[in-house]
Parts: sequence; C-alpha cells; structure tokens
Amino acid sequence: NEPKAWADMYDAYQQEALKSRLQIPLLYGIDAVHGHNNVIGATIFPHNIGLGATRDPQIVEAVARATALEVAATGIDWDFAPCLAVPDDYRWGSTYEGFSEDTDLVTELGGAAVRGYQSAEIDNPNSVLACAKHFIGDGGTSFGTGLNGLIDRGNLAVSEDELRKKHLPPFQKAIDEGVATFMAAYNTWNDLKCHANKYLLTDLLKDELGFKGFVVSDWAAIEEIPGDYKSDIITSINAGIDMVMVPGAVKFGNQSFENFLKLFKESVEEGSIPMERVDDAVKRILLIKKQSGLFERPFSDQSLLSNIGSKSHREVAREAVKKSMVVLKNKENILPLPKSGKTIVVAGRGANNIGMQSGGWTISWQGEMGQTTNGTTILDAIKSSVDPGTLVEYSVDGKGFTGDIAVVVIGEKPYAEMQGDRKDLKLAKEDLDVIARFTENNIPVVVVLLSGRPMIVTNEVDKWDGFIAAWLPGTEGSGVADVLFGDYNPTGKLSFSWPKTVDQFPIDPNDDHLYKFGYGLTY
Repeated sequence: NEPKAWADMYDAYQQEALKSRLQIPLLYGIDAVHGHNNVIGATIFPHNIGLGATRDPQIVEAVARATALEVAATGIDWDFAPCLAVPDDYRWGSTYEGFSEDTDLVTELGGAAVRGYQSAEIDNPNSVLACAKHFIGDGGTSFGTGLNGLIDRGNLAVSEDELRKKHLPPFQKAIDEGVATFMAAYNTWNDLKCHANKYLLTDLLKDELGFKGFVVSDWAAIEEIPGDYKSDIITSINAGIDMVMVPGAVKFGNQSFENFLKLFKESVEEGSIPMERVDDAVKRILLIKKQSGLFERPFSDQSLLSNIGSKSHREVAREAVKKSMVVLKNKENILPLPKSGKTIVVAGRGANNIGMQSGGWTISWQGEMGQTTNGTTILDAIKSSVDPGTLVEYSVDGKGFTGDIAVVVIGEKPYAEMQGDRKDLKLAKEDLDVIARFTENNIPVVVVLLSGRPMIVTNEVDKWDGFIAAWLPGTEGSGVADVLFGDYNPTGKLSFSWPKTVDQFPIDPNDDHLYKFGYGLTY
C-alpha cells in the first residue's frame, strides 16, 4: 500500500483496457473522502463535519484540491466525493460525511468541494472527476427503518416539497459547478428505493435539472431493490442508472459481475432494457471520459507522486484542523493553555492515536485504532507546542499522574456508515473513568472530543473546565494544539446543533439544545 504501487496497478489495468477492440480506457474511481485515504502516507484531512465547522468555502476548496492532486498522482481519475447529505439524526453512522444539518451551508461548502476536486477545467490533469452523492435524502431517513432496525439505508418519509427544499439544493449547486457524476443513494424515498426511482434519476435529475454526466450505483445497491437480480438490473437501468457498481467477488453474499453481465445481456436482447437506454448510458460515460482527457492521457503521471503527503498539503490540513475546532466550554479562561510554568498531563485513548483522530474511511473502510498511517498525534503536537523545560506527562488511563492541568482526549472508535449506527450517543465508561481520575483530585480538565457527531454529554460537562469538539481531524494533530495553546484564536462554529438527549432527533434548530447551531467560543 504505497503510492507508486497504486500508480503501477492503475497503469497495468489501463494497459489491459487499451488492448481491447475499441481501446477505450477505464475510468477508475475511489472513495477519497478526506484525502487520498486508502493510501498510506497520504495527507488525511478533517472529515466533512469538521470542515462544516470552519464555515470557510476557501479552506474546503483547498482541501479538495489537495486531495485531487494526491489522487491524480496515483493515476486515479474519479473520486466518489463530495457527500452532500443533510443529516438530522446523528445516530446515523455517516453523520460525519455531512458538512451540516443546514441545507444552505451544505450547498455552499459542497459547491466549493466540487470546484476543488474537479476544477473549472474538467480535463485538468491535476484534478479528478467529482461525484455528487448520494442522490437523494440519505441524511433524513427515519430511525428504525434502516438496516438492523437502525437508520442507514432507511426510508425518507417526506413530501416532494420537503425533499426539494431540504435535500435537493446541494445537488443543484453541484450541477451548477459542472459536477461530472452522481451516485444514487441506498435509501428509499416514501418506500421506493432511490436506485429504482425513475422519477428521481431521470425525470428530475436528467430532464428537469439538465444533468449531462452519468449516474453510478452505490456498491451492490441494486441488489436491495425488491425482486430477483435480473429484475433489479432491469429496474435500475431503466430508472436511469448509467454505470453499475458490482462487487468483484461473492464473498459478501453479493452477486458476481459474471452473473450481472449474463443477465444484463439477456435483458437487452429480450427488450426488457431498451437499446436507447443503453445507448444513452454509454454516451454519457464516453462523453465524460472524452471531456476529462482520459483518451489522451490514459496513464498515471508518476512525476506527481511527490505531492502525496507533501509538506504543503499537510499545512493545508493543519489550517483546516485549527479552523474546525469548536471551543464549547472555557471555565475561568483555562484556555488557551500556558506553554510554560505548568505541568500538563495528557491522557485518554485518543491522545496518541492517529487512527482514532482520523476516523473511518482511513486506510481501511471502517478505519482502525492505532498508528495506521503517518501523521502527528495530539500528544506529539502538545509536546512540540510547549516551551523547553515544560513537563508534559502522558498516561492513557490517567492513573497515578498528577499535574497542574489535564488534557484528556476521548471519543469514538473509528467506524463508517452502517457499522457506525448507534441507538445512543453516550460516552464510553472508560473515557469517563479517565476524566474522573482528574476531576476527583481537583485537577482542572480540558476535554478534547474526537467524534463523528455531537455526543450526549449533558450530565458530564458540568465537571469539565474546558471542552473542545475536535471532530475527526485526520493526520495533522498540530491544528488541535494550535487552538489549545492559543497560537490560533478559535473561529470554529457548530454546523450541527448539539442535543441534550437523543429524544431531540430528528434535529430541529429551534429546539432547546445544549449548544445551539452556530455556537463556538473564541479567546
């Protein structure tokens, strides 16, 4: 899993494609949702929830542009990003993929992301094709209607008027910015799967909104349409799916691509899928391949590999991190922390943990705890920020350490989409135990929370002196320390209301929350 190996793999696939009769190059797509996050050594940026708190379209565009360059360096042409969901129930495991609960903010930042990934010129060799996902409404599905009785892939039960008002504007903006591709959503809208919904994919997206690019299905998503696999193929393609994402193996219980090809061909030959629909899909895909310069430049440009994890990109990431920090509590101005004259104890399982501070979609699908890739942990960043001679002690569990101030880094273990669905959003007992070891000894505590969503802290926060929502900042922990020590005066504002209880879902910004949408302290 090294950058050059990715580029060589891409080139090998392309060489095979170009041996075919028509010599049409492959379009290779990847989930690079916060940096080129499958590649060890790539810069890992904050997830969208953190970028939402910056409220800064310039930094969002810069993050997307840096991501695009790192992706393009490995030859890859197409990024399944940005996610334009408008999440309103944080028990959903993909909440952190959304910029905000607020449609206008998602629209503004989503447009900036499309510009950054794809650039104004679609054939720019330093950019990638963007993908507006997931069309449509996955952020508004009802709890209890999804997988395992939870929320992911559930049902969006809203009127068309509400769908257009709340969920459509970010996608309209993506089209205005020239986005090349759309990805359909797993969820249903009023009990009809989006992948089967001709009104959404053809009548609304292609005809009414005038989208000229192509629509790709999500991973094995057509299999979730009721009926057998052949009818799934017929229904989805006739609904407007132009390219189908089919798993390469059946190990997950999914259909094989060989079976897809056989049944698809049968469906066309018997007239169940009209040839005009096939021609339209093929034309859309070929047009994007042609417009993006893929025919002229089918291979990777390995001179770009030095951009992966570069110093300049890590600086962009650090700026994004510090702008994303939201200071929620600052009792007696404990923040910013002093750089000298005090002993600082750093504790908590997130303090020295690149995997935890990066979250899901990092090296592996669900992400992992520990040293998963190169970066600066929050502990290392704190050590680098203090003056020479200042004592920084470190203890994961906080046992046996006393100091003048404790910084305790807690939060969620990494997860992605469905595996991140939860019934409650309580903090882990082991995290609360670490904090208690300091509060019970009257040592002031600053809690730094690493999470993909606001957590329920209503009963605990009174005991804390400082509280920072750090979201999932990625590899550049120095941005967290910049705010802790006041090298950057915090500007982050909540892009999601912070509820008191889970009974406040779906979120209503006018409700009485622990911290309101837009809240954030400065020094």
